[in-house]
Amino acid sequence: MSAKWTAADLPGLSGRTAIVTGGNSGIGFVAARELARAGAQVTLAVRNTGKGADAAAKIGANASVRELDLASLDSVRAFAAGVEGPIDFLINNAGVMAVPQSQTADGFEMQIGTNHLGHFALTGLLLDRVTDRIVTVSSGAHRIGKIRTNDLNWQSGSYKRWPAYGQSKLANLLFTFELQRKLAAAGSDVRATAAHPGYASTNLQFHTASIQDKIMAVGNKVLAQSADMGALPTLFAATQDIPGGAYVGPSGFMEQRGHPHLVGCTSSAQDTAVAARLWELSEELTGVTYSFGAGVPAA
Repeated sequence: MSAKWTAADLPGLSGRTAIVTGGNSGIGFVAARELARAGAQVTLAVRNTGKGADAAAKIGANASVRELDLASLDSVRAFAAGVEGPIDFLINNAGVMAVPQSQTADGFEMQIGTNHLGHFALTGLLLDRVTDRIVTVSSGAHRIGKIRTNDLNWQSGSYKRWPAYGQSKLANLLFTFELQRKLAAAGSDVRATAAHPGYASTNLQFHTASIQDKIMAVGNKVLAQSADMGALPTLFAATQDIPGGAYVGPSGFMEQRGHPHLVGCTSSAQDTAVAARLWELSEELTGVTYSFGAGVPAA
């Protein structure tokens, strides 16, 4: 394997299956495209099936499309009910960033609801069919996050879009690490890993409905790496022989650019007490209770 790992280093994935949420654009599209190129059958789990169909056509015969709106638990349940196993790679990639205050169909703050709670519910509903890896895409913005255990959905006080985004990305890491602890305790060989793309040029940056959209458009042109590079940590976290609970990001300055390698995280992301409380809240809010009994498959 090259010291500067690229998608060309992916192993052959013929006979393997993957689900990529948000697989119609950005790093999700690139991850889906490269998994399919390596031979995997990839399901693009997307809110807009028209855009998903266009993306699948670009990828080729190994890609299919199914509707999934992570901001609706009804949609998450319907999607999960239609999935036949096994699933080798579940890639929790879709997300929203720094959007104006709004709520999901179930009344959750949009960022924690989409980025964390939707994926929490999806993973729990599919867990008995996953055989290899669960990859959740976080962000360097987890470093500004704090879990509001008494007000996860910003129902009191003044809403702040960037701290809300940071909370959702910190939740992604806390979820990954707690999931890995629970999988290991159950004796499962399934691994939960996390990744972040650094500063990658995607359409994620254009939904703040503020002047920040224009500022980030300039940043995308001047500072950001391509979506192809931004997807590499996700692909690495999904397919390489790394420990459960590993976190993968770019190797360059401040993890903004570069080839994938294992990276660190804040102490807040490793707080087991907060992780346990977040897990409890997530089960209460979504109504999805995880089972780590004999139904959890081994790879």
